[in-house]
Amino acid sequence: MQKRIKVIWDFRGPAASQTARHYCNHLREYPLQPGPLEIGSKDVSAIHSMAYMVILETELAEIRDSLKPHRGEYV
Repeated sequence: MQKRIKVIWDFRGPAASQTARHYCNHLREYPLQPGPLEIGSKDVSAIHSMAYMVILETELAEIRDSLKPHRGEYV
C-alpha cells in the first residue's frame, strides 16, 4: 500500500479562512489522475487557515513542482 501525504498551503490574516476555502476550489480543478483522495480546508486560529490535498506518495513530485505547497506531512 502506498503512503498518503497531506500537502498543505498556509494562509494568514483576517481573510485567511475565506482564502483557504477559495483555494480548495482551484485544487479541485487540478487535473490529477486518478485524483486526490481528499481536499479540504481547516481553520487553525482566527488568523491562520490552511487548504490541503491528500495524495499518494507517487503523485508528490508532480504536485510539488506544479502547485508548490508550503509543507507536507504523512497521513
